Amino acid sequence: MSSDREALKSDFLASHGFGRARREPLSGDASTRAYERLHLPDGARLIFMDQPPALESSVCPPDATPGQRIALGYNAASRLAAGSVAAFVAVAGFLRSRGLSAPEVLAHDVAAGLAVLEDLGDGLFATLVEEGQAERPLYEAAVDVQAALQAQAPPAVLTAGDASWPLLSYDTLALKIGTDTFLEFWPQFAGLAAFTPDAIAEWEALWAPIWVRGETGATVFTHRDYHAQNLLWLPERQGAARVGLLDFQDALRAHPAWDLTHLLQDARRDVSAELEAAMLDRFLAARPNLEREAFLADYRALATANAARILGRVFARQALAGRAQYKAYMPRTWRYLERNLEDPQLAGLKRWFDTHVPVEARA
Repeated sequence: MSSDREALKSDFLASHGFGRARREPLSGDASTRAYERLHLPDGARLIFMDQPPALESSVCPPDATPGQRIALGYNAASRLAAGSVAAFVAVAGFLRSRGLSAPEVLAHDVAAGLAVLEDLGDGLFATLVEEGQAERPLYEAAVDVQAALQAQAPPAVLTAGDASWPLLSYDTLALKIGTDTFLEFWPQFAGLAAFTPDAIAEWEALWAPIWVRGETGATVFTHRDYHAQNLLWLPERQGAARVGLLDFQDALRAHPAWDLTHLLQDARRDVSAELEAAMLDRFLAARPNLEREAFLADYRALATANAARILGRVFARQALAGRAQYKAYMPRTWRYLERNLEDPQLAGLKRWFDTHVPVEARA
């Protein structure tokens, strides 16, 4: 970190009354954000978020054409928030207005990419399950949050104080850009020849109706990274507020199934087919307006697209960059993808994968 960035952070903390806090670095992920825990003189704890704006490519202007989005880069094409502090603050405010447990933002500077947040603790769902806590009650609470979030249509623009952020749709282009990263990165990682033009054309034809279904169904607020390492257990709170929410700045308006694909086909931990089925039943019981078979067909199709995106953009790309730890998650993600492809409605995609990605090339 540059001395200028560190001086900016120190000045920000001092100007908001946190200059005497002891700063403890926290482990990060593959993003460009960094977090520290602030230990205040009175014993209180807060979280300090550092998102240098210059480290990310442009976000998507609300009225950008597909061509303009592609020209601006992956964040704009995929409608990612590029770690924007404005997005984080606005989405946090929206979630809190719905009675949910997003961190309170105590101070922020959008231009500098800095914020001080409420500390919701260390009770990550993934950690608690590893330590022996029963997983089913946690997953039931997480599904109940989804039902609560989807009970009302979200606004077009989210606002909180001086921060605002458009809630754009997870549209066909964003879905396509994400899914297609499998074509780009998996052959490089697995040592396969690049896919032929005919294979790519077949891929496009098979996925196109799924992407359209995803865009057509884009009606609800969607966290977009909703899984056990971004959810915290807050048992002292009530109802849906018992689930603490993290890493939600990339939120969009998307299909009701999208967050469930992350939660119930979690690339970083095993979720059994039995638990997945039980939680889908729970969700559908809470949302009786959804037609069951159509929803489940969309769920499996979008979960397959998400698995392809994760295998390509997230895991293979990171492994090619030297981050070997991501290889450990690949076999699990392939198992989820193969489970989805047993759906007869996805028989064409199953044939495509069986033809072009043999079992020995599935890490």
